[in-house]
Amino acid sequence: MMYQEINSRTVDRWCREDWEWGQPISHETYLDALRGRWDVYLTPVRPVPHEWFGELRGRKILGLASGGGQQMPIFSALGGRCTMLDYSGEQCARERMVAEREGYPIEIIQADMTKPLPFADGVFDLIFHPVSNCYVEEVRPIFRECFRVLKEGGVLLCGLDTGINYVFGEDEEEIIYTLPFNPLKDKRMYDDSIKNDWGIQFSHTLEEQIGGQLEAGFRLAALYEDTNGSGNLHDHNIPSFLATRAVKSL
Repeated sequence: MMYQEINSRTVDRWCREDWEWGQPISHETYLDALRGRWDVYLTPVRPVPHEWFGELRGRKILGLASGGGQQMPIFSALGGRCTMLDYSGEQCARERMVAEREGYPIEIIQADMTKPLPFADGVFDLIFHPVSNCYVEEVRPIFRECFRVLKEGGVLLCGLDTGINYVFGEDEEEIIYTLPFNPLKDKRMYDDSIKNDWGIQFSHTLEEQIGGQLEAGFRLAALYEDTNGSGNLHDHNIPSFLATRAVKSL
């Protein structure tokens, strides 16, 4: 079985077990967004600054690996024209449920972002890509595809794992693994991933993730750091995530 299929099935099950990132927003949260009171997240704790988005009304927005009914409903309430792509059937179903409940249109595509994106060149004004490329072995092709499907001047917002999480065990007390963390190339990492129900995850360097965006042609415009939100690293205020705003330069 390909690791992408393992991860898709794992996320489906996590959603059924009330995974935090698979819980759709409430009707009240949607109404708040209609009134201009809203936040969305690329990383666990810090909300994305509103100025990173600009005007959303009428803009074409792609939620890349962004299913679950958490962000796209907010963007739809703000007037965005949304498309969501995710490989989890459960995440797609939750996205569809919120759209039907609130009565807004959205295009929902169940697909794998490790493959070429099923869109023409220069389609989107904004791509919202919360932490998810940790489930992908090679990230540079994703940034190239994002660059391709964005319009000139379009914006890519990414949540990125910096890699430090992958050296620790479950309790984040002891360094156990050596980077890069790649279960496809290390049997111990693979066995531990299955045993601990992590899915098949991969560490990525900033060279891969920020450098990959720059290599694709993006201009890095802003960034901020974030923590896990809980656990030993969080308690010591150690950043483990990064959010970036990149622009397809004119």
